[in-house]
Amino acid sequence: MASHRKPRTSVLASPTGRRTAAGLTTAALASVTLLSQSADAAPRAPKPTVEEVKQKVDDLYHQAEVATQKYNAAKERADGQRHTVDSLLDASAKRAEKMNESRRLLGTFASAQYRTGGMNPTAQLMLAKDPQQFVDRNHLMERLTGRQKQAVTDYQEQQAAATKQRAQATRSLERLQASQASLKESKRSVQDKLAEARQLLSRLTAQEKARLAELERQKEAAAKRRAAEEARKQQERERQRQQDGGGSTGGSTGGGSTGGSTGDSATSKGAKALAFARAQIGKPYVWGATGPTSYDCSGLTQAAWKAAGVDLPRTTWDQVKVGQRVATKDLQPGDLVFFYDDISHVGMYLGDGKMVHAPKPGASVREESIYYMPIYGSVRPG
Repeated sequence: MASHRKPRTSVLASPTGRRTAAGLTTAALASVTLLSQSADAAPRAPKPTVEEVKQKVDDLYHQAEVATQKYNAAKERADGQRHTVDSLLDASAKRAEKMNESRRLLGTFASAQYRTGGMNPTAQLMLAKDPQQFVDRNHLMERLTGRQKQAVTDYQEQQAAATKQRAQATRSLERLQASQASLKESKRSVQDKLAEARQLLSRLTAQEKARLAELERQKEAAAKRRAAEEARKQQERERQRQQDGGGSTGGSTGGGSTGGSTGDSATSKGAKALAFARAQIGKPYVWGATGPTSYDCSGLTQAAWKAAGVDLPRTTWDQVKVGQRVATKDLQPGDLVFFYDDISHVGMYLGDGKMVHAPKPGASVREESIYYMPIYGSVRPG
């Protein structure tokens, strides 16, 4: 039987189909071209200048130092709380042993009562073969009863103390966990800031890196000029005081009189601390480090003053609270100079407007003008 189906007609095979396909292809190509032109026409962010990169990198290093001080503070808290927890756990173990001794003693008394069957004294006297033996045993039982009461009291006290210690240990563990979380967050923040700075620097061309180095030299030269000018002014003030009959104030350029044996002691300790700091010149800056092979800024000053017999706190935020506040014009060797409004950096005064400090990642402990960064204030430990 013949089929009545009509043969299929290919759209592409027909002239009309070919025109339609051609039209679709043209439209698609036009769309791609327009999209490409639109993408090319979109404004691209201008490449930052070397000056802008330097400013951004300096800001990131500053932020990293703030995060480093947070890390140092969190680490100090965590170390202290870990020691507290360890002490509480040791005390709890000793307390548990005392409770076990009390429990064993109570068990002894319970066994004795079981052996007597809880019989009252009158019945025991009537059944006793030897009345004197009963009297002696009864006297002993009275003494044992007193010891039993004391044992119960001791056990209850040990139990209450153990409960209190467990609560203290639990709170200390919670604080330790919080400090460890803060420590981890600060560490991540430091690493992120430094990684961003490295990424910015890695994008610079050789010519741009040379320009960046030149900007850094210009900044250092300006700081040195200011230090030299301030040293010159200080020397003039010293000469003027001597001419006026005020006598010498002692110390290096930039120093004032500390007065009496206390001042002499502070000066001696400052000299020892400074000698230690200068001996570390050339060792690398490593955030969170306290020596002996590397340091961050507050790690260096802490180690230096410890060598002089003075224990300083770990962070710049705590070190600035220790000792006597001094004006910049009255600085003496060994004094601590703090920088930025957030007190995130510290150096040790050397004299003539210079300091020894651990500057930043990628640099080593070195001498530098105190005017390289904005000064917050200064203190004299000891």
